[in-house]
Formats: sequence, structure tokens, C-alpha cells
Amino acid sequence: MSGEVAALTGNMDGKSLLIVDDDRPFLTRLARAMEGRGFAVETAETVSEGLLKVRVAAPDYAIVDMRLNDGNGLDVIEAIRARRPDCKAIILTGYGNIATAVTAVKLGAIDYLSKPADADEVFAALTRSPDDRAEPPENPMSADRVRWEHIQRVYEMCERNVSETARRLNMHRRTLQRILAKRAPK
Repeated sequence: MSGEVAALTGNMDGKSLLIVDDDRPFLTRLARAMEGRGFAVETAETVSEGLLKVRVAAPDYAIVDMRLNDGNGLDVIEAIRARRPDCKAIILTGYGNIATAVTAVKLGAIDYLSKPADADEVFAALTRSPDDRAEPPENPMSADRVRWEHIQRVYEMCERNVSETARRLNMHRRTLQRILAKRAPK
């Protein structure tokens, strides 16, 4: 592989990183922080842009937001895993729940972090060895969080179909949509 091609793909030193997030200020800060830690960073703000970058050059590492303006970040994780099974990918989201974390891991993510996560947390998740274990949380989930988790689990079980989820939860569809649009409670 020529040096020019290697420089374009970012795979010269095995530390290419793709960050996909639709929050531009956060994306810019995280990209700068990861470049400072030695990664060759590529960024994308949409699922379609992320998928295109994966087709051009599947990265060694990836940080992907779960909810993007044009779709679900899990589609990017799935595409990365298909092209590059050894990629270390993490999901970063403000809408964290157990059901989507399980789905993310099944699709190939190595970790799942809730926003706001700082660059140190992200770097630790990307570089953690498979034998290291994350620390358990100090506080139990609140009642609101348990309710949120249950709704999310049913939503994932219904393949993200709002109408079917609302029917199964015996909840009005609009109420469910409002709940799903909000961030996860603490």
C-alpha cells in the first residue's frame, strides 16, 4: 500500500478512529481530544455519511452516537462489524438504556457510554483490555429510571415500533412518543 493511500485511509499506524455524532460542537471537541491521544480521526454527522466512510475505509476504532438525525447509529456499528470484525466500537448516547446496550453489544460494540461522557472516559473504553471490567454503579436506579428501562426494553422487543409498543404497554401512542423523545432519567 502506498504512503498516499495509507494517509488517505488513516490506517497507517492501526489507530484510525471514526466518530459519528450529530452534535457538531461535541464532535469537534471529541475529535480534537482523540487526535491529541494519537488517533487518526475521521468524523461524520449522519448515518449515511458514517456508512460512506466505513465503505471507503473501515476504521480500527469507532465512537458512534445512538440517535442521529437520519437514523440509528447501530446501523453504522453493524456495517463496521461486517467490514472489520476486529474494530473496537463504542456507542455513545444520551438516551441510554439496557435494551439498546444489549443490542449494541450483540451488533459488535465493545462498550456503551451515556452522555455526557468526557474524552478520558471514551479513551478508557476504547483502550480497555477485554479482561478489565467496568466498575459497578454506586447508586441503584431510581423508580423513574426503572420505568424508563422497562419501556425501552418493550420498545426494542417490538423492533422500535411505537404503535405496537404503546399497545403492549397499554399507553397512548402520543404519550409514548413524548417519553421516547426525552433523555433517560438518572
